[in-house]
Amino acid sequence: MKKIVVLVSGGGTNLQALIDAQESGKIKNGKITCVISSKPGVYALERAKNHNIPTRVLCRKDYEDIASYSKAMVQVLKEEEADLVVYAGFMTILDESVCNAFPNKMMNVHPALIPSFCGKGFYGLHVHEAALEKGVKLTGATVHFVTEVCDGGPIILQKAVPVENSDTPETLQKRVMEQAEWQILPQAVALFCDDRITVENGKAIVR
Repeated sequence: MKKIVVLVSGGGTNLQALIDAQESGKIKNGKITCVISSKPGVYALERAKNHNIPTRVLCRKDYEDIASYSKAMVQVLKEEEADLVVYAGFMTILDESVCNAFPNKMMNVHPALIPSFCGKGFYGLHVHEAALEKGVKLTGATVHFVTEVCDGGPIILQKAVPVENSDTPETLQKRVMEQAEWQILPQAVALFCDDRITVENGKAIVR
């Protein structure tokens, strides 16, 4: 049984999707053993507590720079014996020391079809604002392994979502979460826990 540690910074809707998948038996060979937040008092911590999942707060503001925060995060993840680390609305970009400590064992969900609308500055509503500004007819979500390149790691799963003429960034965000993020993130975690993902030549192969 693989130990899954989930990193959060806010409301935790993607965390809830993972909890629901675990409780319904869709994640068979893994268990969420800890939820770590980058700030105190966020609702994601309540979601974890409601399901008896241990939580920790590693407050970004307590560290003077990303390097010291990343070092502390590596220490905490090792203490938790994490087999898989999942970014679920985790809003702090960690440095390469973290992904080097957990190569191809950290995954993130991004609310666009990478390589579109990704990289530094593309997070939250900014992604959907950019998609609407460009006039794309399809957007979606991507689950990828985390590397030192922001949103640049091997792509595991993607799911497309239609863009409607009447969409606002908020309505598009909601559709992408409901129809893509909440579906493919638990799916990718389940595949990882079943040992069905390998990385070859920088590409994730799902078997």
